[in-house]
Amino acid sequence: MLTSRTFLKRTRAGAVRKIVREHYLRDDISCGVAACPLCGGEQEEEAEKEEQRGAGRPCLEAQPGAAASSLCPEPHYLLPDTNLLLHQIDILEDPVIRNVIILQTVLQEVRGRSAPVYKRIKDVITNKEKHFYSFTNEHHKDTYIEQEQGENPNDRNDRAIRVAVKWYNEHLQKLPTEEKVQVILLTNDRKNKERAVEEGITAYTCEEYIKSLIANPELVDRLASLNDEGNEIETGRIIFAEHLPLSKLQQGIKSNLYLQGTFRANRDNYLEATVWVHGDGEEREIIIQGLRNLNRAVHEDIVAVELLPKNAWGAPSSVVLHDDENPNEDDVEQEEEKENSLKTSASNRMLRPTGRVVGVIKRNWRPFCGMLSKSQIKEARRHLFTPADRRIPRIRIETRQASALEGQRIIVAIDGWPRNSRYPNGHFVKNLGAAGDKETETEVLLLEHDVPHQPFSQAVLSFLPQMPWSITEQAMKHREDLRHLCVCSVDPPGCTDIDDALHCRELGNGNLEVGVHIADVSHFIRPGNALDQESAKRGTTVYLCEKRIDMVPELLSSNLCSLRSDVDRLAFSCIWELTPNAEIVKTRFTKSVINSKASLTYAEAQMKIDATNMNDDITTSLRGLNRLAKILKKRRIDNGALTLSSPEVRFHMDSETHDPIDLQTKELKETNSMVEEFMLLANISVAQKIYEEFSEHALLRKHPAPPPSNYDILVKAAKSKGLEIKIDSAKALADSLDGAESPSFPYLNTLLRILATRCMMQAVYFCSGMDTDFHHYGLASPIYTHFTSPIRRYADIIVHRLLAVAIGADCTYPDLTDKHKLAELCNNLNYRHKMAQYAQRASVAFHTQLFFKSKGVVNEEAYILFVRKNAIVVLIPKYGLEGTVFFEEKDKPKPALLYNDEIPSLSVEGTTFYTFDKVKVNIMLDASNVQHQKIRMALVEPKILGNNVPGQPTKESSNNEPEEKKKKKLGK
Repeated sequence: MLTSRTFLKRTRAGAVRKIVREHYLRDDISCGVAACPLCGGEQEEEAEKEEQRGAGRPCLEAQPGAAASSLCPEPHYLLPDTNLLLHQIDILEDPVIRNVIILQTVLQEVRGRSAPVYKRIKDVITNKEKHFYSFTNEHHKDTYIEQEQGENPNDRNDRAIRVAVKWYNEHLQKLPTEEKVQVILLTNDRKNKERAVEEGITAYTCEEYIKSLIANPELVDRLASLNDEGNEIETGRIIFAEHLPLSKLQQGIKSNLYLQGTFRANRDNYLEATVWVHGDGEEREIIIQGLRNLNRAVHEDIVAVELLPKNAWGAPSSVVLHDDENPNEDDVEQEEEKENSLKTSASNRMLRPTGRVVGVIKRNWRPFCGMLSKSQIKEARRHLFTPADRRIPRIRIETRQASALEGQRIIVAIDGWPRNSRYPNGHFVKNLGAAGDKETETEVLLLEHDVPHQPFSQAVLSFLPQMPWSITEQAMKHREDLRHLCVCSVDPPGCTDIDDALHCRELGNGNLEVGVHIADVSHFIRPGNALDQESAKRGTTVYLCEKRIDMVPELLSSNLCSLRSDVDRLAFSCIWELTPNAEIVKTRFTKSVINSKASLTYAEAQMKIDATNMNDDITTSLRGLNRLAKILKKRRIDNGALTLSSPEVRFHMDSETHDPIDLQTKELKETNSMVEEFMLLANISVAQKIYEEFSEHALLRKHPAPPPSNYDILVKAAKSKGLEIKIDSAKALADSLDGAESPSFPYLNTLLRILATRCMMQAVYFCSGMDTDFHHYGLASPIYTHFTSPIRRYADIIVHRLLAVAIGADCTYPDLTDKHKLAELCNNLNYRHKMAQYAQRASVAFHTQLFFKSKGVVNEEAYILFVRKNAIVVLIPKYGLEGTVFFEEKDKPKPALLYNDEIPSLSVEGTTFYTFDKVKVNIMLDASNVQHQKIRMALVEPKILGNNVPGQPTKESSNNEPEEKKKKKLGK
């Protein structure tokens, strides 16, 4: 049956166009009830096809066995409206809620209003155990309705939902079952509910229905708290200004009255934030200071900001300020006192554009992990939740299970933030487990850093090759057989996902042939299938201290794609002919088959190179590679590549408890550098090739040059030690760092390089057709990409596909040559890469806490990295550990502090501290706050009046001046 939909549309020129669209209505759409005899055989045929594909279409149970409801004891299905689905998704995801009908009308509205909720409900619908059914009511001849004259789209959709409920109830009455099943409409819309009841439909609000589930009282905690903001004035004192409506914000942004940007809360100061305004090709930073100016914005929200007059501009604060654990919620005056501490007498040069939030354009709220701060009032239901991420404000929730949740890591969602409330309102979502438990804390850090870590779905696994696997004749097409070459891999100990292998051999003309062979992951992951989509979503493998979250299933990462020794493996090879002086004579790329002759660790490879009595093929190959790598590295550094430093740590784990028993900084060997040089060379060679072939849609990686202001802290720190750092170019910076030596202070150069690393911008992926600046600042290379790690980076898979098309080894596909799609992919890859780095740091921090928990209190030598207004940030070389020593403590007399930003320095009771000064600190685990356990540092030497560490048994370390660390290269 065919009908048409007509609507009017105004063009840009102002003309009105009439648009008519055909709309097909069907009479064969199933109701979704298992084996419904009234819906004919179509449903069963469709289910059979789905079963053969390994999916199996979810459907409603014939006799729904849902949780017992005191309101509706008879068997029933639930049908939620749009707003209920948007706001109560946590309730619908609960295992107790089953047999739910989701209408097409509702799904379409949700899709337009919230992409995250839409994805969540689609995931629930595909979960067969939940028995959720998506009913296509807009194409069913009995449930489709036209919009009536004078009826707005919202009212039309509400009517469509009621029509669908009535149709279902009539349809179910005809089923030949003893016990009749009915459909209950769940809606929080008062008008919709009243009309439903008038039309004879059973309808409840979500709260009414959930409270009727007497066997599941815990579900009440998961109800979203939807307060009517119109009643705010009656319920308490107004703290915040009203947010302007979206229409006013858009007009203001258009007329440049307001600026739109991303709100970034300050981790160290809860009363300060910055808004990053994205303009035409440039980013501006606006400071927001004070509770009222922050105006209920939450980290990562898209906000509209009004600039304050220039005489009200401020400077970024150097004060470290955390929200108190048990503040008086109504004491806004106390907050104002703290705000005054942010105001510092700053020179005009330090003042930054300052503003206030006038409205929120888009909320980016997500479920937050953290802990309950139980109310002191006995039998209280309202409690504060403290998020693990200090950038998120505390959240007020209602729960009846506060005692059970105390000391647990839980997930809470924000529902709203009224003007009269110091904190936002939210609801309990899930209990993750006991705080401090290793599994629970790992889950928290993965969730907090948005790392996809659920097991691979059946749909994804279905695209893996069948085992036992072997190389077929088809796979050998367009491939070279390189199994005769003496190829070997060099990796960290315990590495199972071996991406790369190398070979080096002498040619008859006196030159050398060097090959970098990379796992051919793109052979196994074909464009567009479920495996490819999942890998693209994950973007990267995440390495935690004891766990690896793979980007691709283990069958590929640790087996079929891993270039293990003595097995045939598919590879993508980059082969050069080099002169003995490492000059490239020619480069070629080929898909290949290799058989690695050895899987070595960096230490084993180093031993072979150093052993004078070893002269086998592998050792000869390694020595050739090492000699060439040294020449390549020197040439790179001469061209201005930076050699920076970053303290990395390695934990030694107890084999039974898996707790860290030792913590050391990683020692880098010559072989680390050897492998890296050839990976860099391969990445540059591939970047040149794919850009030659695809100038508009090559996936490249760039490292922007930092703005000069980024270097202020480095330049000032060096100046305080009588050294000059030039920042005109990467070459000038590299030369300055090389010359910044102090015979009496050998570790100074490493500290300067660590500080220089902090000044750098983030390297990012981009599409060549969407940018003009390709330069990689850290590597001093005009072009660069990632080709060498496709097992753990999705960017490399795309680069492999581009290269394969360039050499005629594979065919292209539409998305590969769509620069807009590629730019979108790059944004996701940059985000995933950044979050993976943060998750890795959080894992190191947690294991460091475990280490010091067992070690007790120790005294160690440290160096000052940064000087703050009320604290110093120090680095402990022995452990590669960074921490803050505070000079102001609660309930203790405040010492006399004098902060000088120009030098920079901090005087405490007459003792002055400068960047890079050597101090001795006392390290211990402070577990007084279970939520934010932290390594606490206190000054031991030099001694300061009233700030001494009380006498206690300590383990004194005998570490002498640390050796100069091998430097870590940038850009790999």
